[in-house]
Amino acid sequence: MKLASLKHGRDGRLVVVSRDLSRCVPVPGLAPTMQAALDDWAAVASHLTEVATALEAGAVAEAQVFSPGHCAAPLPRAYQWADGSAYVNHVELVRRARGADLPDSFWTDPLMYQGGSDSFLGPRDDIALADDQTWGIDFEAEIAVMTDDVPMGVSEDAAADHIRLLTLVNDVSLRGLIPGELAKGFGFFQSKPSSAFAPVAVTPDELGESWDGARLHRPLLSFVNGAPFGRPDAGQDMTFGFPRLIAHAARTRPLGAGSVIGSGTVSNKQGTDHGSAIAEGGVGYSCIAEVRMIETIRDGQPSTPFLRFGDRVRITMDDAAGRPIFGAIDQTVVGSDGA
Repeated sequence: MKLASLKHGRDGRLVVVSRDLSRCVPVPGLAPTMQAALDDWAAVASHLTEVATALEAGAVAEAQVFSPGHCAAPLPRAYQWADGSAYVNHVELVRRARGADLPDSFWTDPLMYQGGSDSFLGPRDDIALADDQTWGIDFEAEIAVMTDDVPMGVSEDAAADHIRLLTLVNDVSLRGLIPGELAKGFGFFQSKPSSAFAPVAVTPDELGESWDGARLHRPLLSFVNGAPFGRPDAGQDMTFGFPRLIAHAARTRPLGAGSVIGSGTVSNKQGTDHGSAIAEGGVGYSCIAEVRMIETIRDGQPSTPFLRFGDRVRITMDDAAGRPIFGAIDQTVVGSDGA
């Protein structure tokens, strides 16, 4: 089943979307919003599935054209956005580029930060910022899951049963602001503006054999200004699966329905040598910072620039038949008012 939120008020209007992403139908009688559906998932999921089945069969008279441009994020705002760093290869590169060793604990204890979740961007919303000279605007292509209510202290095995939906994320980062914030010891805040999400969120069964209950085994495709930038496999080199990330987040607190848990930047080990660029037959990268790390390690300094006003980022994922699963995040970086 595929679900989306059309722009409407603060929390959007929930629609069931056809598998080919061409048609949709609102379901106000079942759940007016995505949050309402997740709040009452046990009661409404089967009914939403019935609507999805009828939509595929062409038996829904009120079906309408589905347009990603009319979409908000699946959850336009959420009670919880916790982003992990499940691909330790990415973390290792960050530290290696500045000459620091990777603590052994990073391989056994997930990294996670709590981000802002009150203003998620839709898949076609601009990335509006005030400075493209010193802020170091970067994209981060990630996978995310949405949960129902998760009890405090949930086990990793039990956490898997609380995953209700999956989607894609552009976790926008301002690399120029990160060092100063981390030096204060309180973590990210200004350096992490609003994240953007794919048009559609899907139930795990929609992914077939690509979903193993913990990891999504498909290439995550990123493009900058139309040129291929990365295609690492999201299921490969993911040190911590989503159930582990959920259990980590819920160790000392319950997670409310609609919590969004991110994977962190998708990164493959085989994509970290000089021949890893797409043009050279490699898998490339899921953020600009990572290629800059490689350049620093190899050449002593980076050469790939961060994003500037007018640059366009596209993030998507196809199924085995080459059809988009979630639709695409497709954004342009622009100057905000007063820039």
